Amino acid sequence: MPSRRRLPLPAALAALAALASWSPVAAAAPRPNVLLLFSDDLRAELGCYGTVGIKTPHIDALARRSVRFDRAYVQFPLCNPSRSSLLTGRYPTATGVMGNTEFLGSRHPEWDTLPMYFRKHGYVTLRTGKIFHGGYDDTDAWVEGGEVRPLGNADRQGSTQDPKRSDSIIILEGDGENHGDYKSASNAIDYLRRHGKGDRPFFLACGFSKPHSPPTAPRKLFEQYDVDRIPLPADFAPRPTVPAGFPARSVPARNGDLFIGRDASEKEAREMKRAYWAAVSFVDAQVGRVLAALDELGLRENTVIVFWGDHGYHLGEKGKWSKHNSLWEVGLRVPYMISAPGVSANGQACARVVECMSMYPTLVDLCGLPAVAGQNGVSITRLLRAPSAAWDQPAISVCYVQRILGRSVRTDRWHYADWDEGRGGAMLIDTLKDPGERTNLAEDPTYAPVLAEMRQHLRRLPALTSPPARKS
Repeated sequence: MPSRRRLPLPAALAALAALASWSPVAAAAPRPNVLLLFSDDLRAELGCYGTVGIKTPHIDALARRSVRFDRAYVQFPLCNPSRSSLLTGRYPTATGVMGNTEFLGSRHPEWDTLPMYFRKHGYVTLRTGKIFHGGYDDTDAWVEGGEVRPLGNADRQGSTQDPKRSDSIIILEGDGENHGDYKSASNAIDYLRRHGKGDRPFFLACGFSKPHSPPTAPRKLFEQYDVDRIPLPADFAPRPTVPAGFPARSVPARNGDLFIGRDASEKEAREMKRAYWAAVSFVDAQVGRVLAALDELGLRENTVIVFWGDHGYHLGEKGKWSKHNSLWEVGLRVPYMISAPGVSANGQACARVVECMSMYPTLVDLCGLPAVAGQNGVSITRLLRAPSAAWDQPAISVCYVQRILGRSVRTDRWHYADWDEGRGGAMLIDTLKDPGERTNLAEDPTYAPVLAEMRQHLRRLPALTSPPARKS
């Protein structure tokens, strides 16, 4: 499996020259550090997002010192395409990465990924845990931590190829010291101690694999939840179920992560959701460890901190227990918060609709680096300073299955999605009146002007000029 950027010789020589030419003089202006905290399969279900009963004190504390984006949407509801979009600032139809078995660097070795761009501009780039996907990594982008990441048990379990183990719930002893996520936090703390006071700013990316299936956490985190008090969604069903009036493609017939090929009883569903919440609390504990080290070293005041989940996730909504091919709100909406030095709006929430691929241009903006040409994402720095500022950018997302492209547009009020440019069906939801997405208005002629507006937004989406060779 490829793990290294494959640059044509002229581009490779230019990249090496750029790295070699860096000097403290060239980067004399002080720049903030960057700390990225990523979580896998984490939906917008945290205490700071209003979820009653879940225990996430450390992330909640970070939110109180950040601008929390309440309506942030990923560009693809699957790990590799979502991360490839985020790390390039481009839509998935531009990257061409539409599944988990394609390497971004093989398709576009000429592009600077987010960590590579910061390395070229003098940052000490450091990686621990899952930032790209699986065994894929932009190896040369990292000063430390660039390596092949083998597909470990946490990824194999719960895959569509392993239904018997998909429903595993793993209980760890102690604080989970032997788990990869605990070790990723420990590595991040080590990086902070070794590089936090250096003469160059750091760009530290720390990725956690949980709450990705199988849900995993220390025993004591399971014990803080009463399974009988775990809520189920109003549209819970024992198996994937397409709501009346919606396209058949809107809910895949088979789950991709949990309850693969079998029904979920209410009792089993509550047990699984408790395990998911415990896994979220495990991630929260690791975030707390990293932030405690940042504070201990006196680094927070000059560090941009970002917390992000790589896509949404169904926990029984419409009978679905996965993220794969979901263009529903719960499949696309994620936690996204940014704490930047000197931002007066820290501690506030932003209700504007934003795309997660905004992260790359926003960090470039916050760190005073030159803007990157050719990106689809736009900086949301203005919203960091004034969360209620005027903002008319929609969020566009896609999925891709059986060589059919699904497209979604989310605006302040409306959520529209279609498949195969409408030939495979469409849905239109008034999210103000129908937050649970239960009624499809796409066939109601009253809403024809809204449909036209939503489809006009989709013209911003680059064409998929080089479809993947294999189905995702």
